Amino acid sequence: MQLTLEFGGGLELLCDSKKIHNVNVEFEQQNGEDKLTMKGLLSWVRTNLIKERPEMFMKGDTVRPGVLVLVNDCDWELSGQLNTSLEEKDVVVFISTLHGG
Repeated sequence: MQLTLEFGGGLELLCDSKKIHNVNVEFEQQNGEDKLTMKGLLSWVRTNLIKERPEMFMKGDTVRPGVLVLVNDCDWELSGQLNTSLEEKDVVVFISTLHGG
């Protein structure tokens, strides 16, 4: 499944300082479902895109508190968070809202 993943607010530093990634995500069917969910995507991102310090991006199976997630410009909290189904050509944006100072 082809997706566009965007990282901002400093998260791009965990992915070789590249903000936009056009990726082809291979996923396994789960419970007979032929859909990729955000939970599956996050696992794929941790394995395939995050080059260093994955704990800065994820905590357990989800993103860390302070990471805003948008699926096609919609906050994932409105669409089911980890259970959000993804479709071909979706755009998923991860933005860190935490900054030191």
